[in-house]
Amino acid sequence: MSLAVTLAFAGFFAVASRVGHAAEPEATPATSWKAGVAKVVVTPEKSVWLAGYGSKRPPDGKLHDLWVKVLALEDEKGRRAVMITSDFQGVPKTMSDRVFARLKQKYALERDQVMLTFSHNHCGPRLGDDLVDYYPVEAEQVKLVDEYTAAMVEKLVAVVGESLSRLAPARLGIGAGKATFAVNRRNNPEAKVPELLANGTPLVGPVDHSVPVLTVMGPEGNLVAVLFGYACHPTTLSFTTWCGDYPGFAQLEVEQNHPGATALFVNTCGGDQNPLPRRSVELCERYGHLLATAVEDALKQPLKSISSGLRTAFEYVELPYLQVVTRKELIAAQADQSPIRARWATRMLRKLDAGETFAHSYPYPVHAWRLGKESLVIGLGAETVVDYALRFKREFGPGTWVCGYVDDMISYIPSRRVWEEGGYEGGSNLFEYGRPALRWAGDIEDRIAGTVHKLVKQVQD
Repeated sequence: MSLAVTLAFAGFFAVASRVGHAAEPEATPATSWKAGVAKVVVTPEKSVWLAGYGSKRPPDGKLHDLWVKVLALEDEKGRRAVMITSDFQGVPKTMSDRVFARLKQKYALERDQVMLTFSHNHCGPRLGDDLVDYYPVEAEQVKLVDEYTAAMVEKLVAVVGESLSRLAPARLGIGAGKATFAVNRRNNPEAKVPELLANGTPLVGPVDHSVPVLTVMGPEGNLVAVLFGYACHPTTLSFTTWCGDYPGFAQLEVEQNHPGATALFVNTCGGDQNPLPRRSVELCERYGHLLATAVEDALKQPLKSISSGLRTAFEYVELPYLQVVTRKELIAAQADQSPIRARWATRMLRKLDAGETFAHSYPYPVHAWRLGKESLVIGLGAETVVDYALRFKREFGPGTWVCGYVDDMISYIPSRRVWEEGGYEGGSNLFEYGRPALRWAGDIEDRIAGTVHKLVKQVQD
């Protein structure tokens, strides 16, 4: 690496450490909010492969543990909402549906009251049939994944119950920081990013560098929890060591800065965003520090107090495929040079041979939560591109928080712009996610946006 590039990186990453107490929310009258926080380690004890990257990835150790963390909220009328965050790469519908059913049975939590989020960390474990065609089929691994997934269902249900048992009076506040390491990977070739940064050349393409923050303060003014988000793939690392990637390092630092507090991370809409440059632990730690610093900056500013009142809404919207795959196309795809595509074709053909017919659409989960009058949280399934966050924050105004990677790791979810441009996030790659088609229909953004507006109206009325 040249001296110029080294100096550019140094300037890019130079951030003073900021540690201190969280600022009290502005105008902090006593409210009727209650909050409960719980967490549990989910690092696999057996050799479940790491998820993602389209290959067999046996684990070789860990940098730090993986976690599931839960924030439960209750308003003065007893209405509840539960945010589950995790260091998982992706949670499939076949798993999350089991969790939702158990939570309803055990704690009377309805579907609209629970968001199950995953950071999309690529140094986390496989779960269920998520990205099932990514990996060679080995009987022992199938058994391990099934066992681990079943154990995770039990752990998620238990940790939610623990958070509910800890509900106690609290004050909620919101603020925001900024971190600039996320790069639009569609518009900035990875190999050129170091040179562009070194030369001071502006990177291009839509990004969302905001770091939304929600704080939970106890009656004594102590910081109980901080929930924060960022729009960027946790793909700094591609090795086979358990680790939470940059969100994991950020959460560790925030918790070290505030002993006794729990830090929770959600990926906002980072489907087309990467941490660049990448591929080293040093960079991963630096990105985690940059994100933690953005959180600390937000905590040092006056936070907007969230007034009492909770409303939640949920709905599935059917997203049509452009065209369902045919038997003829599947037979041809069996000979494809891509192992993923060949495995997908073989598995799809077995379904047809068993008499199954392919659906022409997929149920897409959409949430809207209204916290007081100050905060609106929108939850969207799968790998939403950044356009969704930028659009809904523009349409619904300050206090809007748009979470991607919620409930179900379906596929990339392109905006109309990305769909028209094509490419990896918007093109014919649904086979990688096991869908019976190659592309979504072109009205995908309109369908999602229409449902979001419908649900937002419900929680605002």
